[in-house]
Amino acid sequence: MSDIKTVNLKINGMPAAVPAGSTILEAARYVGIKIPTLCYLKDINAIGACRVCVVEVKGARSLVASCVYPVNEGMEVFTATPKVLESRRTTVELMLSDHNKNCLSCVRSTNCELQTLAEELGCNAQKFSGETKFYPADATHASIIRDNSKCILCRRCVAACKNYQSVAVIGANARGFDTHVGCLFERRLNDVACVGCGQCINVCPTGALREKDGIDDVMRAMNDPSKTVIVGTAPSVRIALGEEFGYPTGTNVEGKMAAALRRLGFKHVFDVDFSADLTIMEEGYEFLSRVKNGGALPMITSCSPGWVKFIEHNFPELIPNLSSCKSPQQMFGAVAKTYYAEKLGADPKDMYVVTVMPCTAKKFEKGRSHQDAAGVPDVDAVLTTREFARFIKRQGIIFKELPDEPFDAPFGIGSGAGLIFGSSGGVMEAALRTVAEVLEGKPLKGVDFCAVRGLDGVKEAEYAVAEMKVKVAVASGLKNARALMEKVKSGEADYHFIEIMACPGGCLNGGGQPIKTAYERNFTDYRADRMNAIYKSDRAMTLRKSHENPAIKEIYKEYFGEPNSNRAHHVLHTKYTGRSKI
Repeated sequence: MSDIKTVNLKINGMPAAVPAGSTILEAARYVGIKIPTLCYLKDINAIGACRVCVVEVKGARSLVASCVYPVNEGMEVFTATPKVLESRRTTVELMLSDHNKNCLSCVRSTNCELQTLAEELGCNAQKFSGETKFYPADATHASIIRDNSKCILCRRCVAACKNYQSVAVIGANARGFDTHVGCLFERRLNDVACVGCGQCINVCPTGALREKDGIDDVMRAMNDPSKTVIVGTAPSVRIALGEEFGYPTGTNVEGKMAAALRRLGFKHVFDVDFSADLTIMEEGYEFLSRVKNGGALPMITSCSPGWVKFIEHNFPELIPNLSSCKSPQQMFGAVAKTYYAEKLGADPKDMYVVTVMPCTAKKFEKGRSHQDAAGVPDVDAVLTTREFARFIKRQGIIFKELPDEPFDAPFGIGSGAGLIFGSSGGVMEAALRTVAEVLEGKPLKGVDFCAVRGLDGVKEAEYAVAEMKVKVAVASGLKNARALMEKVKSGEADYHFIEIMACPGGCLNGGGQPIKTAYERNFTDYRADRMNAIYKSDRAMTLRKSHENPAIKEIYKEYFGEPNSNRAHHVLHTKYTGRSKI
């Protein structure tokens, strides 16, 4: 710490010593002061545009934007003078003058940063009434709805799409009063190369972006006596859902989650950790086959639908490198409507499969071609973690008072390998736990492959397995994925196996997870908290390898025969297609 250069200043009369290079916004936290923001997001968007974070600096001729203004030795800062508060209040009131104020029915009500700030500043929402712009909502995309009547032009979504994900399909169109966020040539979201990752939703401070809600569809199916409605929950939902009910970030609420699903009325409550294990069996043996038989290498994972659509748009020449495995979600639906339907003696068309996912892109994925093993869609409805929480609240279920309950058999058994799918590096580690043991022909001494863990954008490792050096890489966030794919495309990269997750940090930070405020995103490590919860749960499990899951053994014995069999390929594998880059 002594080597870190510090700057001394005063904030509201209180002395502070902060690291050199800090902004006033960052420095204020050292004396317990929170300066509000609307456009600023650490490492994503620092443009000083919204003017909500302005402060007074002694000697400066005007208010300055604290999010981009660096501290200087001896500086004196005042964060809440009458002049500052009046400026912030006027700024927010001007935003409200052209804002759709239908707050009571907005999906972000009580979790809207504009709403919160207006309340804190004592704003008059009608002070600057006058002409407003009307924008019809764009609901053409399978996953995302854009409603510019609620947009405040903070440009966080634009920055996330471009700087975070390198997708860059949205930007500021027109000028002046007509400025709005849109796509090139005013195209709809469905007509551009949007991958549906939902990171734009997660950074939006208002309800201008939201996922397409599937709760009503699910309820209709539940009230149809001809339907058998089953549900499966993704690995990372259990470590984020609790945040919607007041639990600390990173709390595993698996037992209460299963209990809530039963009380919602699902006939069978399953765990997609099971089909994550199934994915490892198929993907692991596919990798072994490619290594032995000269298949396309590096093999690249295919469980992230935002990533799959990204490669189809941007690197179609690398499609042969994608694993042909369906994602755990789609495998879950496929086995439910084939293997499980046969066990129940049910017609697949009468099975209604719901999944609860951390991911908005899963809503698009369920409608892809080659996702209909039983002649009907593998999955019928996808609810995000946020929708699931709203569903629970709508039905009057008191989540914190629920008992802990287990999942149902046979798809309620999952291993630690399936669970860690929720974190960047988890798919790779799960695969290595199985592939290494198969190649070695003996139990592993340790199942922790720590080099592929963590929140770094790109991770590399090399493992000696059965006298073979296996070179692997892991990337999370599509900006990092693009950089890695450019190396693969040019021949610069030399890997055997690559894991890609569309969302930075993996599914734990998916576009359908609980939304964190700008303050939480800027000053807390919520992704690490969620990741640590996943690995803590994995360590506590006795079953930590996919191939040792007894339910997996049973389904191969009864139905598939062996991994990558003809029947397994028909039910559990898929195809991809190149798409336009625009």
